[in-house]
Amino acid sequence: MSTEELLTINHFELKFPFELRKPISCSFELLNRTDNHAAFKVKTTNPRKYIVRPNYGIVLPRSRCNVTVTMQAQSGTPLDMQSKDKFLLQCVITHPGAAPKDICQEMFNKEVGKYVQECKLKVVYVTPRRPPSPVPEEPEESKVQILKLVDERDTTIQKNGKLRRELESLKRRDPHKRAMVPILYAFLVGLIGILMGYCSS
Repeated sequence: MSTEELLTINHFELKFPFELRKPISCSFELLNRTDNHAAFKVKTTNPRKYIVRPNYGIVLPRSRCNVTVTMQAQSGTPLDMQSKDKFLLQCVITHPGAAPKDICQEMFNKEVGKYVQECKLKVVYVTPRRPPSPVPEEPEESKVQILKLVDERDTTIQKNGKLRRELESLKRRDPHKRAMVPILYAFLVGLIGILMGYCSS
């Protein structure tokens, strides 16, 4: 009997998105394509590090079984993000009506004329996906300050227009003060320029 005729596994790598101090789980699926009842058992080279649920069971004919492997929280990062841990899946045909409580180690002993399907699974660490960083919002104080500066700029522009009109009026009313107008105008323009530069910074 070939391995494909008993239980089929959907992948042979257990990929864990590694994170420190956090339990991590991944799963694989067993598919029974035959008309036989299949008993299975999962072993690991590092039983203190992993929890397998279920680690043994019965897969009914033409049905599936999902197995979850949980890696205990780790306090350190593995060297080069590589793992030497491995898992072994063993499968045998059992009699109809068998229950998980009937499964024992002797069922998977290799004897003459007895077929035991074995599949090796390796552990692979992958970098977890990070959600995109949200765009930081401007603090409320910054928004208030910007609005205040905009108001000051608008007020300065209005005052500039008013002063220009007053200067034009002075030119027309008193010819003797015309000599002072360019000086006042230059001073006013310089002052407004300084205020505008402060508001736009």
